Parts: sequence; structure tokens; C-alpha cells
Amino acid sequence: MLATDQLTEFLSAVADRPAGPAAHHAAVECAARALDADVAILMIDGGVVASIGLPADQVPAYTLAEIAVGRRASLDLGDGRYAVTFATISGTSPGVLVLGRVSSPFTAEEVCLLRGMARVLELSLQSLHVIESERRYAEENGRLLGYLDHGRRVFEELGNVQRAIGRRMPVPQVFDMVAAAVRDLLGVDMVAISLLDRDDLSVGSVVASTGVPADVAAKLQRVPVTAGGVSGLAILGDELIAVEDYTTSPIALSPMTSAHLRSIMATPVHENGQVSGSIAVGTYGRPRDWDKPAREILQAFADHLSLALTDARTQEAMNQAFLDALTGLATRALFQTRLEETLSPTGPGGAVLFVDLDRFKVVNDSLGHAAGDKLLTGVASRIQSCLREGDTAARLGGDEFAVLLPGLNSAAEAMPIADRILTALREPFDLLGAETFISSSIGVAFSAPAEHAGSVLMVHADLAMYQAKKLGKDRYEVFEPAMQEAFQAHIALEADLRRAVLRHEFELRYQPIVHLRTNEITGVEALIRWMHPERGIVPPMDFIPLAEETGMIVPIGEWVLREATTRVAEWNARREGPPLTVSVNLSAVQLDQASLIQVVESALTDAHLPASQLVLELTESLLVDHRPATLRRLEELKALGLRLAIDDFGTGYSSLAYLRRFPVDIIKIDKSFVDDVVDEPTAAALTHGIIQLGRALQLSTVAEGIEHAGQLTSLAGGNCEMGQGYYFAEPLTGAALNDLLFP
Repeated sequence: MLATDQLTEFLSAVADRPAGPAAHHAAVECAARALDADVAILMIDGGVVASIGLPADQVPAYTLAEIAVGRRASLDLGDGRYAVTFATISGTSPGVLVLGRVSSPFTAEEVCLLRGMARVLELSLQSLHVIESERRYAEENGRLLGYLDHGRRVFEELGNVQRAIGRRMPVPQVFDMVAAAVRDLLGVDMVAISLLDRDDLSVGSVVASTGVPADVAAKLQRVPVTAGGVSGLAILGDELIAVEDYTTSPIALSPMTSAHLRSIMATPVHENGQVSGSIAVGTYGRPRDWDKPAREILQAFADHLSLALTDARTQEAMNQAFLDALTGLATRALFQTRLEETLSPTGPGGAVLFVDLDRFKVVNDSLGHAAGDKLLTGVASRIQSCLREGDTAARLGGDEFAVLLPGLNSAAEAMPIADRILTALREPFDLLGAETFISSSIGVAFSAPAEHAGSVLMVHADLAMYQAKKLGKDRYEVFEPAMQEAFQAHIALEADLRRAVLRHEFELRYQPIVHLRTNEITGVEALIRWMHPERGIVPPMDFIPLAEETGMIVPIGEWVLREATTRVAEWNARREGPPLTVSVNLSAVQLDQASLIQVVESALTDAHLPASQLVLELTESLLVDHRPATLRRLEELKALGLRLAIDDFGTGYSSLAYLRRFPVDIIKIDKSFVDDVVDEPTAAALTHGIIQLGRALQLSTVAEGIEHAGQLTSLAGGNCEMGQGYYFAEPLTGAALNDLLFP
């Protein structure tokens, strides 16, 4: 704790006297005292800038460089041999802080402490560099970032924020300071700073704002990132997003549109290099052109918010440097230190297991955070019981765990331990009186000594874990190089998908749904297509799973709903006779959104489409994997007056039980049954059985994928009510369907 106090005092002094040499000497003195070192040396940009216990001109720079890359574990000086440790300093002025002592080697815990100190020093030097760069720009150009009279004011405000960070002003006060400064300097009407929940990174809340109505701010608490509008997109894509006309944006938030927000710009805020929130600015009533100077000023303040967050978390981590407060396992910092020791040239090499729970969010949401915490402690205990002496288990955060297995010769030797963990976690947990089952997905990666850096091996294990999830969960996978290639392609497609949302690259196709007795078109199913400027038409099966995984399905799905209801309402206004219905697919991710009911209601109102003419299609697997909230959400949807359909019926399991339990109106018979309804007696029996089941439960039946007259005859003869497929029409553009409806 002494080291933390000393470093806090040092950073406060730096804030008032930002001189590089003073900061350098304070750092080495503090580090030497905290770790009881005989020698402490700080090198920046390859040169020695401060030293304790050894004159600067006697420092063996080449030897220190070898220590910094892990080639040496000791330092020979005139009076003997020193055990050494080091911590690197990244950023604009990279360097290394090296400590040595004669008495004993440094422990992993001491190395963690030194790295925390180096990180705080890095933040301080980075802050000074940012301020100095902006000061020089202001002086050289007579203005900052294109704002003629704002240069000095911007510099002064950034300096105020920097000093507040150095003096450990509480983070909420720093947020308020930034919000007020940005509002005045950019001349905007509102500023909102949002942070992700540390225990659930899928949701975020506004933590500071100015110019946001109180009732609107209250609605922006614990909003899923995927439904977070422009701020959510900035967080998801880790990039600045600017929208000049918010009223036409497909990702606009209803609370903000109701407040008459016209233009908005948001950029991410980071913590230790990871996205942790956003800062957004906007105008009411009038549009705003977010030019380059405005973007750069917002980014400068976002950088300072990132420094404040990282600094606060670094101090917190230094106070809890070694053991996770909830589970008692090693922290990420201690785990990484031991991993690097294992993979060093003098280490034994070994394997890493990346363990991720498969259903933790379901448990946390349905049973509460207290049950979730008890589950995590139980998981930690079971993982620990599966390990050998000398292995290290760590909680990386949330429901992610890692295991270090030193001394192995191959990934194969880690497989029995991965199996033991899988088996142990399958056993039920008693959570506040409720017997609960979960499973886990495990990635396995191996490295010989000095073959891979610790960070690389962690990435390998993480990729293998995602492969295990992709292949069905409750299993382990061993890393293969092809996984990394597939992941990079996945990342490229994800980036394109995010841009597609902003650029409106999607189109809808409409497939007619026909009454099988009369051949009349009674409705249409809206099917999305992605018109990629380089890839051409990207079919849904190639991007919908990615959209669901990243949460982009939420804004995409809302656009589909609004576009489809608007178009069908226009057709119905021109038609004679019974109106068309429109069927829109609803994913599990959308169903999880608390705002779904309001979105559907708003879409129907804006389109002037009666709720009875909308059908929402759900996959059977969504119902099987439901949570208590799922049934409540479906009942709320039904209360609007729309109808619910089960898509691809018959491909899941326990179908009858779910038909009785959920408020379903329509069964859509999967194409795999329809394909063989003429030639395969078994398929015909199953298909006709589904039709009779629907009739008995007073449900409508729709056969999917009808391709020839024989299938139509068999289905119509079996009393199937409706059908769709290429026999009637392929999915058509809006213009083509318009010509079909109004020849």
C-alpha cells in the first residue's frame, strides 16, 4: 500500500510541475522504495533518464536492453550480481523501468506491482505529451484545430482536466468538468457521457450529462449497447460516428427523437485500451455539420476521459493487484505475469485454457446478481479442484476464467484437465435454493519456451474457445492457425456490416404467401438482402449470424420492421379486398431488448398499419432456450394485437409443449419436410401430422419452400392453409411485387 500512496503523491506533484526530469526521478525513487531494490534505472527512447544506486554514466545500456526483451534475468555490476525485473512503458515515449537487488529474486506479486506503477507513469507522461502537443499547435497556428478564438480556451480546459486527473479528483467530477467544457467549446446543446457496466459489458448508462432532459436521461440507464443508437454504434465499432440528420437515422433512439435531437456525434472512451463507454454531443432543432475541427476537439476530450478512467482503474488494480475479490483466484495481472515467466527462454513452457461459461447471463438475469456471484465462486472452486499443484487459475473478468498449466510438452497433455473442468462444471449448482445447470466452452493453446509471447498465447486460447462455442458449446477446442485466418475474415466482414448500417446498404425482398385453396396472395414475408458495394448481394445466412453475435441485428431488425410495415401499408391502401399481412423475422437478441414493445408499437403507428396485419416470426430454438422474460415479452407483443409464428417448425424439439405454453398463432412448416412430402411416405406423414396438430390447436399452417405442383397438391389435400416458395414466386423487390399486385 505504501507504493500506491507514494505514487499518488508523485502524480499530484507532476500535475503541478509537469517537468519530465522531475517525473522521471520521482518514479525511480518510488519504485526502489516500494520493492526494496538496490538499483533502479529508467530508460526512455533508448537513453537513461534517471537512476538510483548507480550513476547514469555507468549504466550498461546494452545489457538493460537485453533484460527488457527477456534475454537476461540478472545484471552483473562491479559489486556483484543483481536479480532484476522490469516493466515496459509504452506510448509516445517508450521506455523500460528496471529494478535490481542482491538479496533475493523478485516475486510475481512484486512484478505486478512494478507494472502497475509503470502504467501510472506511462499515463502521466502521455497526458503531458497530449497537453504539450496541443499547446504547440495552438501557438504555431494561432488557433487549435481550426477554431480561431478557441485555441487558448481549448488548451486551458484540457490543462484543467489534466490537473484534475493528476490530483485524483473523483471521476464523476472529472466527467462533469469535461461535459461543461465540451458544451461551451463546441457550442452544442447537449453532452452525454456513457459507461459500460463493469459486470455486464452488454449494457451502458449515461453517467454524466448536460442539456439532456431529466426524464430522457432516466430512460438511458442500463441500455443494451446494441440498442444504444449512435453512442452504442461508436462503442461497438470503436470509432467516431457522426450523424447530421438524426430524424432519418435508422439507429435513432426514441427518447432522443422525442426530445427533438437533430444532429449527434459520438466517439468511444477507453480504459486500459479497451472501449468502456462514449461521449456524445448533439444539437436540438437545427442540423449541425460535424466538421473535422469539431471531431478533433471531441476526440481530444475523449482521450482525457480515457486517461481519467484508466488512471482510476489502475489505482484500484494496484490496491487489489493479486487476488480477485470475489473468487479468490489470481487476477488478470498476476496471471499474465506468471504466464510470461512460464514462456520466457528460461521457463518451462506450457498451456493456457480459456474457460467461458455458456449460460451465465441467463442465470444472472433470471436469478439475480447474488445468485450470479455465488455461481462464479462455485465455478472458481471447481476449476481449482481440477488442477495440479503449481497450476494457476485466474478470473479474467465477468464469467471468463483462465488456467495456466506450466511444464507441459504439448496441447494434448492439457486435454485431460480440460475434460475434468468440463465434467465438473456440468454438475448442478445450488443457487439460493435453486438447482441450476450450466456448461462451459474451453479453448486450449500451447507454447514451448520463448515460442510465443503470453499475449499471443492468450489470443490463441480465446480463438479456440470461440470455436468451441461455434461448434455447439460444452466442449473444448485446441487452437489451429486456420482459426486466426477465419477470425480476421470475420473481423473484416464485421467492419463492413457496421458501415452498412450507416450507409443504408440493405434492401428488402418480399416473398408472397399464398392461400393454397384459392391461390390468392394473402401476405408477404419480408426478407433482408445486403447490397455490398464490392461483394455484391450478401445472403442473410452469411451475415445474420454475425449481426446477432455483434448486436447489430437490433438496428438492422428495427429498420426491416419499419421499412416492411410502411411498404405493406402503402400497398393495402391501394388494394381492394382483404389486406395483406407482413411477416418479419424476430431474433433472440431483439426479443431480449426492453425497448422492443415500444419499437414495434412505434413502427405500426408510423406506418399506419393495424397490428392485426403484422406477423412476427420466431425460431423454434428461441422458444426452447427461453427465459422467464421471454414469455412475458411475447405476451406483451400479443397484447398489441399482432400475431406470432414459429418459423422452421419441426426442426427443434419439445414442440408440442411449447405450442401449448407460448401465445403462438401460426406454424410455418420447415422446407425440409416439404421437400419430400411427395416422394417419402415418412415425410408426408410427419408433414400432415404437423398440419393436423395445428388444426387441433386452432393454429394456421404455412408450408415453406413449395417448388412444384405435386407438393402443392399434397399439402392442399392435407388441409394446409397457406404456403410460399418458388412455385409461386421468388423473393421479389418492392417494385417487382408492386407490378405483381397491381398489373
